Amino acid sequence: MQEENIRKMTELADTEVKDLPTLNILICYLLYKIDKPVEAEQLYEIAIGTGIINYFMYQDSIGYLIENGLIEASADDSGKEQYKLCRKGIECAKQLKKYAPKSYRDKLVLAALRYFARRKAEKAVKVEYIPADNGCYVRARCPDIEGDLLDLKLFAPDMTQAKVIGERILANPSGFYGKLIELALSNEEPTYDLTDN
Repeated sequence: MQEENIRKMTELADTEVKDLPTLNILICYLLYKIDKPVEAEQLYEIAIGTGIINYFMYQDSIGYLIENGLIEASADDSGKEQYKLCRKGIECAKQLKKYAPKSYRDKLVLAALRYFARRKAEKAVKVEYIPADNGCYVRARCPDIEGDLLDLKLFAPDMTQAKVIGERILANPSGFYGKLIELALSNEEPTYDLTDN
């Protein structure tokens, strides 16, 4: 229990990374854990989205890492810039990770896992928001090769609520689909009391 409390207090105490060497280690560690080339835009969204890295520090770090041969920038098949960890960066991630606080490492890796899971979910499920006179519809589709596995439209009182519903669907699309099927299969006609007839 005490360890859990200390972990929570540490997480709450986390602020932005203030020094470039720590950030350099964190970015190398993140790329090491992802273990594949990452589009520049994706890496930016993951790193900045955590709230522990600010834009200017991020730009300085990327510049330093490229200049010093820890990461390599190249273009992918579609011409988008991507970053790949070099041998020097792999060694940095392995040997120096302890110099970057675990809470920062955990936050970055978790952000990356969620980011890529969300990207995968967005390919599996299409969510759109359709404004209505008195609210908004959330349309969720699970396209398949031969047609749609699911095409569902839910009403929400406003766009904010609709976005919450859409986000929850995208958080675990297969779980959402499974629960819908389970609910449909377990749904039964209500029983009627005919004892007084």
